[in-house]
Amino acid sequence: MNTAGPDPRRWQALALVCVAFFMTVLDVSIVNVALPSIGRSLHFSETGLQWVITAYAITFGGFLLLGGRAGDILGRKRMFLVGVTLFSIASLVCGLAGSTGVLVAARTVQGLGAAIVSPATLSIITTTFEEGAERNKALGIWGAMGGSGSAAGVLFGGILTKYLGWEWIFFVNVPVGALVLALAPGIVRESRAADVGRNFDVVGASSVTGGITLLVYAISKAPVDGWSDSTTIILLIAAAALIVFFVAWETRVENPLMPLSIFRIRTLAGANIVGFLLGASIFADFFLLTLYVQNVLHYSPLKTGVTFLATAGTVVLVSALSQWLTTRIGPRPVMAMGMVLNTAGLIWYAQIPVHGSYAHDLLGGYLLFGFGLAFAFIPVSIAALAGVGHREAGLASGLLNTAQQVGGALGVAVASTVAISRATHLLHTGSSQAAALTSGYALAFWVVAGISAAGIVAAVVLVRGEELEQIEEETALA
Repeated sequence: MNTAGPDPRRWQALALVCVAFFMTVLDVSIVNVALPSIGRSLHFSETGLQWVITAYAITFGGFLLLGGRAGDILGRKRMFLVGVTLFSIASLVCGLAGSTGVLVAARTVQGLGAAIVSPATLSIITTTFEEGAERNKALGIWGAMGGSGSAAGVLFGGILTKYLGWEWIFFVNVPVGALVLALAPGIVRESRAADVGRNFDVVGASSVTGGITLLVYAISKAPVDGWSDSTTIILLIAAAALIVFFVAWETRVENPLMPLSIFRIRTLAGANIVGFLLGASIFADFFLLTLYVQNVLHYSPLKTGVTFLATAGTVVLVSALSQWLTTRIGPRPVMAMGMVLNTAGLIWYAQIPVHGSYAHDLLGGYLLFGFGLAFAFIPVSIAALAGVGHREAGLASGLLNTAQQVGGALGVAVASTVAISRATHLLHTGSSQAAALTSGYALAFWVVAGISAAGIVAAVVLVRGEELEQIEEETALA
C-alpha cells in the first residue's frame, strides 16, 4: 500500500500519460490510409511499402516486455520521458524523410519509443492510484484512449493526408510530445521497485526481445512469403526456441526479467489470453475494413477515416459505463459481454456485399464493435493488473501490451492470408475483382469472428471472479 497517501496531482498525471499513450496507439493505424501517398512520394516498391507498418510493429511488440521491466527497475517516470523523447524525435525524422531507408529506420526507432511509453503509462497509473474504484476509473479513461486510438488513427490519417500531406501524420506527434515532456517532470511522480535488483537480466532480456521480434517479423511476412515458406518456418522455429529458452532461464536466474511467480495470479494470466485474442480481432477488423471500403467501395482516404468515427466515438461515450459496470459487477461478465459484441460486429461485417452502402451494410457493425471495444478493453486492463504489487507494475503492463501487440500482428497476418487466398482462387475461376475481393474479406471476417468467440470462452473460463474478490478483500485490509 502507498503510505505516502494519494498523489494530489494524480489526475493531471493521468491526463498526460493518456495523451502519450494515445499517440503510440494512433501511430499503429494512422499510417494505413497514407501508404499510397507515401509510396508515390518516396518511390517505394509494393513489397517494400509494408515495411512502413512492419518496422514499427516489430520494435513496438518486441521491446514491450523489456520496456515495462526497465520502468520497474530504473524508474517509471524516467523511462516514460525517455520513451516520449525517442518517439517524438523519430516522428520528426519520419516526416522529414526523403528516402525509403530513412523512413523505415525512423519508424523502427519510433516503435522502440512506443514500446517504452506504452507500458510506462499503465504502470504509472497502477502505482499512482490505489487498487479499487478510483484506479478503475483511471484505467477506464486510459482504456478509452486505447480503444478509440486505433479507430481515430484511420480518421486522422485520412484528414491529415488529404489536407496537409502524409508528412503531417508524423509531424503532429512532435508538438504533442514536446508539451508532454515540458509538463511531465513537474506532474508525474517517480516510482520504482525498491526491492528489485538494479542489475538487468541481460540474457533474459536478449532472448525474449529476440524471440518476440522474430515472431512478429515472421507472422507479418507470412502473408507475402507464405506460411509454408522455408524462411517463415525457420523464423517461427527460431522465435519459439528463444522464447522457450527465456522461460527456462527465468527459473534459474537470481533477478529475473520476468518472475514466473506473477502467473500464480490466474486472473492475470487469463486476462492476458483474452487481451491476445482481443488484439487479434481489433487489428484484423480495422485492417479488413480499411481494405474493403477503399478497394471495393472506392472510398477516398478521408471518407475511409470518417467511417471509423462511429467506432471511435462509441468507445469514448461507452467507456464510463464499462468502467462503472466493471467496478460494480467485476471484470469477467463485462469482458465477456464485450467479446460477444465484438463477435457480433464481425459477423455483421461478414455479410458485406459487393455494392454496399455505409448506412445499411457497415454502420451497425461499427457501432457493435465500438460497444464491444469499450466493454472488453477496459476490464481486460483492470483484470491484468489486479493483485499486482507496485514492484511488478511495469512487468504486468508490459505483458498485457505484448499480448495485445503480438495478437494484433497474428490477427492481421491470418486475416490477410485468408482474404488473399480466397480472392486469388476466385479470380482464377473467372470472378470479377470486386466480387473476389469482397468474398475474400467476408471469409476473413468469419475467421476473425471465430478468434473473437474464443475470447468469450477465455473470459468466462479463465478469469476467476472469486480470485478477484479475494484480491479486493486483501487490498482493503492492507
